[in-house]
Amino acid sequence: MDMPSWRDPKLGTMKRAGLWLVTVVGEGNVFTKEDVKAAFPGVSQADRRVRDLRDHGWLISTNREDASLGQHEQRFVKQGEPVWQPGKGTRPGTSITQTRRREVLAQDGHFCRACGIAPGELYAGGQEAAQIDIARRVVRQPDGTEKTELVAECNRCRVGGRGAVTADLGEMLKRAEGLSGLDRRMLSSWMERDQREFSAAESFWADYRALPEESRAKVRHALKPPSE
Repeated sequence: MDMPSWRDPKLGTMKRAGLWLVTVVGEGNVFTKEDVKAAFPGVSQADRRVRDLRDHGWLISTNREDASLGQHEQRFVKQGEPVWQPGKGTRPGTSITQTRRREVLAQDGHFCRACGIAPGELYAGGQEAAQIDIARRVVRQPDGTEKTELVAECNRCRVGGRGAVTADLGEMLKRAEGLSGLDRRMLSSWMERDQREFSAAESFWADYRALPEESRAKVRHALKPPSE
């Protein structure tokens, strides 16, 4: 199917923005807000329509995800849903009410379900504080149909494109059937608390892996049996 022109005024701004990214910017390349303004003169909130593409599986990075980018730069990483095609680019119930937003945040424990960070908590290695928002996730049901569901995610995970991956509920249910009784009890315990309990060895391993090699060597030596 031939793509329409991104200059076509009959198309909505988000669809035109998607076409502009594909045909003018190109995947892997960098653009700025000024580039967006120049491409869509007189169009209010054109940069916001670019951001809206992320809800349709488009991967667009900022300097939060790509340290090589400047403060006002963005990188068009990967095209998502072809929003300009008939029947694409729209979803039922696009607007999320404040009541529904509060419900989802409460159900999800008020933290990012992708990485576990809480609102206001600083990301590792930086001074940026996490903000929790509501993302849409496509979930493939056991009967093969797809359903868009809501989940709490931080800005970094949401912009990073996790939402572009379709979750397969049917596959997870099949995997659950194959779990041993011990694994089932362990997972059920984690799910009941909504928190994984790490053993002392697992916590130690995580801390060990983060050490420089000089210090890792000393830890390895300290753990060797006396006979060695």
